[in-house]
Amino acid sequence: MKIIKTSQEPQAVLQPGHLEDINRLSRTPLTEAEVYAFSVRLCDNEVDRDGERFAPRTLEQLAPLFVGKSGIFDHNWSAQGQAARLYRTEVMAEPGRLTQAGDPYCWLKGYAYMVRTPDNQSLIAEIEGGIKKEVSVACSVEKAVCSICGAPRGESCGHKPGEVYDGKLCYISLEEASDAYEFSFVAVPAQPHAGVVKGFSHHWEAACLKELVQGTGATMVIFDNALSPSQQRVLTEELGVTVMDRAARAFEGTHDFRAVRSVGTETRTTVRTVHYFQVSRAGELIECRVCADGFLYNMVRAMTGTIVYAAEGKLSPEDIPAILASGNRTLAGPTVPPGGLYMTKLWYEENVL
Repeated sequence: MKIIKTSQEPQAVLQPGHLEDINRLSRTPLTEAEVYAFSVRLCDNEVDRDGERFAPRTLEQLAPLFVGKSGIFDHNWSAQGQAARLYRTEVMAEPGRLTQAGDPYCWLKGYAYMVRTPDNQSLIAEIEGGIKKEVSVACSVEKAVCSICGAPRGESCGHKPGEVYDGKLCYISLEEASDAYEFSFVAVPAQPHAGVVKGFSHHWEAACLKELVQGTGATMVIFDNALSPSQQRVLTEELGVTVMDRAARAFEGTHDFRAVRSVGTETRTTVRTVHYFQVSRAGELIECRVCADGFLYNMVRAMTGTIVYAAEGKLSPEDIPAILASGNRTLAGPTVPPGGLYMTKLWYEENVL
């Protein structure tokens, strides 16, 4: 499942030894005057509004996973949106404070930096002025289990989060952190103290996603209590094939295919008719079958690279008509390697034979 929630505001800080940590991530040594550093409260072990919480051990596992991860805006994954980078994390304890579950409270603190440039001075000013306060994080865990009986989430164990059984609060315990993706500046607070985009995937969830994607034609399905559209990494391979197939259909018909040919090749016309372009899974292989009245140089390989980009969320299937209309090769996907590409059949007009 994927949920966006927010954490407490960042605080500016650059402590002794931190510049060395920053320079481990930079290509060239930076000086203290060149960087702006701040700290954020990434997530904690309190039971949240959804009746879920990170186990303290999970916070310890997340700490090293977040080092080196980027700070972006609204979980919008793009290189242009990268604003900062985490260079150090640590689990903090608050003596005397207990969680709703009754155990000691702790939270994951992150230290982030930005290289000072004319372009980010307004962002730094907004952080200093308290305008940019809330951040949330994107990560994934392997297990989500009932705190009372240990049953995996999704199974009917009879226990309801928020209820008390024999003096113990029921909640969903998020355990075994597997990855950390990024932290984001967000606008709307959703959870006090700490928040997270939590990733969790089981076969039943993947089946629901696949059914909804195929039934609605959506590139992504957003569960109101489970999935964030910005976290493409939890989409199953089946969903990737579904997106690729829908992207492939956008190439069908008569178009100018200049945008998906190797630059510099010469031909009388770049207009071709693609009769069909279909993508399906065959065991461990993904088959792309395309039929046309002719192909430009590297056209099929570039078309395939473009639908792979669609599956990776780097572009939408709905972007392809505009890419073709532009004739701009740089807007399409890469030319994939030729391995596996072969011709299966040729048709000739009778009057040519």
